[in-house]
Amino acid sequence: MLKTSTGLRTAMLDTASARTALNLGKINIYSGAIPATADAAVTGTLLCTITNNSTATGITLDTAVAGSIPKTAAEVWSGVNVATATASYYRHVGASDTGALSTTEPRVQGLIATSGAELNLTSVALSSGATQTIDFYSITLPTL
Repeated sequence: MLKTSTGLRTAMLDTASARTALNLGKINIYSGAIPATADAAVTGTLLCTITNNSTATGITLDTAVAGSIPKTAAEVWSGVNVATATASYYRHVGASDTGALSTTEPRVQGLIATSGAELNLTSVALSSGATQTIDFYSITLPTL
C-alpha cells in the first residue's frame, strides 16, 4: 500500500505540489521489514539508490495527468546495487532526506514485487554491483 509522509501531505496542502516536493530527490530500495509509516525511520538494508543515470543528480517527475505524476521520460532512472538481498520496499524521498524519523520530510513509501506492487521490478533478487533501472514509475493519488 502506498504511504505518504506527513511532510509530503502538509506540503501538498500548504506550500507545494507533490511534484515540487519530490523533484531532484531519489528512490531508495531496501530489504527487510517495512516501516509502519513513511514518517518512521528506515529499516532493513539499503540495496540501491536510484538517481538520474546513476549519478548524483536527482530524479524529476513530469507533469501530472489524470491524477498521476509519471517519471520524466527523457531521464534514465538507475543505480548500482550496493548489497545482495531481496528488495521489499522503497522510499521516494526529497533531496535532503536522511531516512531518520521525520514528520517534515516529503516521502512516498511502497512495496516492491515483480507485479501488483507500487514499484514492480523485473526481479526482487538484487545482486551487489549490478545496475538497477526503473523504466516506468508514477505516483497516483487514490480516488475516493
